[in-house]
This record gives sequence, C-alpha cells and structure tokens, in this order.
Amino acid sequence: QVQLVESGGGLVQAGGSLRLSCAISGRIFSWYTMGWFRQAPGKERDFVGAISWGVGRTDVADSVKGRFAISRDIAKNTVFLQMNSLEPEDTAVYYCAVRRNTGASYDYWGQGTQVTVYS
Repeated sequence: QVQLVESGGGLVQAGGSLRLSCAISGRIFSWYTMGWFRQAPGKERDFVGAISWGVGRTDVADSVKGRFAISRDIAKNTVFLQMNSLEPEDTAVYYCAVRRNTGASYDYWGQGTQVTVYS
C-alpha cells in the first residue's frame, strides 16, 4: 500500500518559482515510477513529468521543458517538482502519482495541491 501527500502549492506571481513536494509512505521499489500531473479548470489532466525511482531518469513534458524539473530524495521518500518562470497557464491542481508496473497505468494518487499563478 502506497500513500502520497503533496505539499508546497500556493499563490505565486508570474515569473516566480515554487517547489512542490510529494511525501510517499510505504515500500518503494527501484522499478517504480513517480509522476507529476496537473489539471486546470475545464481541462483534462495532463502529464507534467516523471522520474524513475531507482535510476533517477526523468521525463518532462514539452510544455514545461526548461522551466520545470523533477528530482527525488531517496532517503526521505520524497519526489519534488521545481517550477520556475511560472506563467498563468500553469495554474492547476497538481497531483503526484506512482506507477508500479512499466506500461501500466498509475496506481496511486495524492490528493492534489493547488497552484495559482497571477499576473
């Protein structure tokens, strides 16, 4: 059983930065993948980025490439989403998730944290 809790969301001015954290409870295996997703009002949920737990290989969506970065702290069982040069279009509820099996859907999801970017 895996549980995830996001934190770090809030209100930030355009051009600013924010770092989201996802604290993970439960056993994490090296083949797990941790992902970040976001959903804006009236929009579908979009993939933001992901990181493989064991190797640390990252994948970031083109829409945030160069602005967002994903990292992890294995000792703290935490994955981070560093967001720089934020734009109003980044406003959304951000979720972290865990995929246990390659090629499968993400199995566990956090409750989400609101990020609002104002100009």
